Amino acid sequence: MQLVCLDLEGVLVPEIWIEFAERTGIPELRRTTREEPDYDKLMKYRLDLLKQHKLGLPDIQKVISEMGPEPGAKDFLDALRQDFQVIILSDTFYEFAMPLMKQLGMPTLFCHKLEANSEGYLVNYHLRMANQKKEAVQRFKEINFKVIAAGDSYNDTAMLKEAHAGILFRAPDNVIAEFPQFPVEREYDALMAQIRAASARI
Repeated sequence: MQLVCLDLEGVLVPEIWIEFAERTGIPELRRTTREEPDYDKLMKYRLDLLKQHKLGLPDIQKVISEMGPEPGAKDFLDALRQDFQVIILSDTFYEFAMPLMKQLGMPTLFCHKLEANSEGYLVNYHLRMANQKKEAVQRFKEINFKVIAAGDSYNDTAMLKEAHAGILFRAPDNVIAEFPQFPVEREYDALMAQIRAASARI
């Protein structure tokens, strides 16, 4: 049995924090795991910025509700799910992702949770577990799945290394340069071809 694990942001949907930064006019919120591989440091930075600007979960959810998947993402995902079990492994949060999951046909998603206070301001975040992408792939392998993984950022590379086959999709140049062992694709048709080639190989 084979399983495909995909990152969410940057692969199937736009980077939520970047969209939010553009709509709120707070350029500092554009920082993502592409630039800051330390996720805890990144999230504390984001929560501090939101507090400074008095922005809460309803503000972010409003932006997300106006977003949609990347062009072609749903068709790609629908086609992929015809032939493979697919699980989305993301470092986003259920509170952010569910409007987008509905637009993608509700694929299975493993991610994290946010904590807001009674006024809607974000006060903390809770990881499902540390290194959840890599850990999930390890567990899938333990129950006898062959795993193909695709992602775009630093926080995906441990997952790609752990999988039987890893693919970078629309990754920035710094990630591509640091991890030359992974093939790089930028379009969904090419990603599908890479997945099928990996499936035949592993």
